[in-house]
Amino acid sequence: MHMHQDSLSPSAENLSSVSQPGLILPTPSMQNQIHELAKTLPPPRKQNTACDACRARKVKCNRLPGSDKHCLSKNYPCTHYVQQATSEKKRSSVTRRPRGLPSTHLRYVTPVPDHYHKSKSPSGVSTPPLASPTQENGAIAPIPTQVQSLPLLVRYGFYPPLTLNSPTREVLSYLFSPPEDSIPYSRVKSPYALWGELGYKLEDDEFKAEFALDLVEVFFQIVHTRIPLLNPAQFRNRLQLHPPKILSNEKPLPPLHPALVATVLAWGTKFSEHALLVADRRRPNKQSLLAKTMIDRARDLAEALKVHRIASPDHVVIGLLIEPLQSQNPEDSNGFHSFWLTSATRHLLHMQINHKSVMANIEDPEARGTMIFAWWMACICDAYASAYYRRKPVLDDEDYDIDFYTADPVSPDVAESHTPIPSPREQLEGYYRAAHSLARTTRHMSRQLWRPTTESEGLPYEVLCSFITALTDWRDEFLTLVGVPSNFEGEWDFVSAVSSCASDATYHVMWIILFNALDEFGVKEINDVTRMGNPASPIPTVAQIDTAKRKVVDEALHGALRIAGLAGVLTSNGYLRLDPAVMHVSCFQAGTLLARLGRPEVSNCIEGLEQYSYSYEEAGDQAIEMKRTYTQIRAGETDLNHMASVVPRMAPASHAMLVDSPMLG
Repeated sequence: MHMHQDSLSPSAENLSSVSQPGLILPTPSMQNQIHELAKTLPPPRKQNTACDACRARKVKCNRLPGSDKHCLSKNYPCTHYVQQATSEKKRSSVTRRPRGLPSTHLRYVTPVPDHYHKSKSPSGVSTPPLASPTQENGAIAPIPTQVQSLPLLVRYGFYPPLTLNSPTREVLSYLFSPPEDSIPYSRVKSPYALWGELGYKLEDDEFKAEFALDLVEVFFQIVHTRIPLLNPAQFRNRLQLHPPKILSNEKPLPPLHPALVATVLAWGTKFSEHALLVADRRRPNKQSLLAKTMIDRARDLAEALKVHRIASPDHVVIGLLIEPLQSQNPEDSNGFHSFWLTSATRHLLHMQINHKSVMANIEDPEARGTMIFAWWMACICDAYASAYYRRKPVLDDEDYDIDFYTADPVSPDVAESHTPIPSPREQLEGYYRAAHSLARTTRHMSRQLWRPTTESEGLPYEVLCSFITALTDWRDEFLTLVGVPSNFEGEWDFVSAVSSCASDATYHVMWIILFNALDEFGVKEINDVTRMGNPASPIPTVAQIDTAKRKVVDEALHGALRIAGLAGVLTSNGYLRLDPAVMHVSCFQAGTLLARLGRPEVSNCIEGLEQYSYSYEEAGDQAIEMKRTYTQIRAGETDLNHMASVVPRMAPASHAMLVDSPMLG
C-alpha cells in the first residue's frame, strides 16, 4: 500500500488555524453531517410488553395497562406480572454494578475557607460578597485587587460562583486568567508572560472571544470527527461569546455547560496553530504551557461542578471528552486512570441507557442518537482500556441488552450504483459493529489475563487457545471491512486515514498484549511442571503448547510490523500531530515489542511518538525509552522470559518494512 502526501489536496473551507500543507480536514458541512447521523439512528426494538392474558392467548395486545380490549371483552384481569418479573430480573442483574469508585481516584476541590465568603471593612463590619463579574452591558468587569490574591479556584469556582447558568464569557475569564505561578510584575510587563511572547493579548476580552472561537473550530475539525458527541451548529449558537440580540418574544438560549466549554477549548489548544500557541511552544520541549493549563482547569472545573458525581447527558459527554484529553501514560499521576471514562459509564448505567426499553422511549432523535453514540463509545473504550492498562473492565456482556442500531435497507438504486466508497453512516455502523465484536473478545481477555491466579500460575493452555481462535475469527470476518485495504487507491483524507488505521492497529495490538502476558506469566501447564516436577492434571504435549506460542509470536510480530508501517504513513502525512490519541497506544505497544526484539522497524514508531509529543508530552519520553531499549538489545542484552524459546532470531535488516509485508514465521 502506497499513500503519498502529494495526492492530498487542501480544502478551501478549512478556515481555522490548522494550516498543514496537504491536509484534508472535514468542512463545517461535513461536521454537521457526522452529527446528523445520530438523528437517523432508529430506536432499539421495544421489548414485549403484552399483558399476561394476551401473552398466554398469543393475540395482539394494545399495551394499555388495565384497558386492553381483549381483556375487557372476555372479562379477563389485565395484568402484567410476567413483564414485571422479567424487568425485575434484568434490573437486578445490572444493579449489582457499578462497583464503588476507589476513593483514591476522587480528587475534590479544597473547600473555601470561611474568610473567603465575606470580606470585612476596616471598621470590622461585614460587606456583601462580590457581585458577578459580568456587567449589565455584557462586558467583563475588572476583578478587584483584593480578590486577585485569592486562589484561582476560589476566585472563579466559588467566589463569584461559576454555575451551570454562568455566561460563557465568565467561563472564559476563569479559563484564560493568568497562570497562578506568574512571574512577578516587577520583572515582566504582563502576568501572562509564562505563556509566551504573545500571552499578553489574553488581557483583552475581545481577543479572548476570538481566540476561543478559533479553538472551537479546531475541535470540530480534528476531535469531533473521531468523537461525534456534539451538535456543531447548536454548540456554536449557544456559545454566545458576544452579547446576543434577543427579540422581546424570543426565549434566550441556555448557556453551555462551563465544563463542556472548558473541555472543548482545551482540546483546541492541543492542535491549534494559532500564533499565540505557536509562540508558547517555542521552548526546548516544544510544549505549550497554556495547553497544559487549559487541561488542568477543564478537569478542575468539571470536578467543582460535580460532573463525576451527578448523572446527566451533559456529564456523560464531558467525561468521555476529558478522558482522552489527558496524559496516556498509566504511570502519570495526572494521566489516564479511566476515572472520567468510568464516571461516564456509571452515569449511563444510572440513567439505564443500557436498557433497550429506556433507549426506545427517548423521543428526541438527537438526544437518543447522542446517547447511542455515548453508550457504544463507553462500552468499547472500557474494554480496550482494560487491555491497555491491565485492569478489569467495568462492564460485562450481561450488563446491557440494547441492540446495536441497524441501517435502513439500501435502495436498489444505491446498490446498483457501484459506488466504491460507502456512505458515512455505513462506514460508522461498520466500524462500531467491528469494534464492539473486538471489544467483547478484549473484555474476556482482560478478565482472564489480569487476575492474581494468572499472574502467579500462568495462563491455562485451553484459555490461550480460545483467545487465538477468537482473534483469528475476528480478523477473518471484520479486518478487510474496517482495516486498511491492501490495494488502496485515490486520496486518503484525514478521517478515513485515522479511522482505518485505528481499526487495523487496534486488532493487531491485541496480539501484542497477549504476547506480553504470555512472556510475563507463561503457560500454566508448563509452569506446573517446572514448579512441581509433574503436572497436577493431564496436559497437552509440549509440541502443542509451543505451536500455540509460536502462533502468538508470529501474529504479534506481524502486527507490530504492520502498525509500524501504518505509523510511518501517518507520520509522513503529519496526521499523528493531529490525532486525538487514537493510534497512540498501538504505536507505543508495537514500538516497544520491536525494540525488545531488536527490530530496526522500531524507527517508524519512534518517529510517530515524536510527532505525537507535540500534543501528548509523555509520547516524547516513550520515544526516548524505546531508543534506549533498542540500543541495549542490539548490544546483546535480552528482554524476554517465557517466550524467549519461540521468538525467531532477527535477520539483518537495513530498511523499514512496508505496511503489507508478509507475516514473518
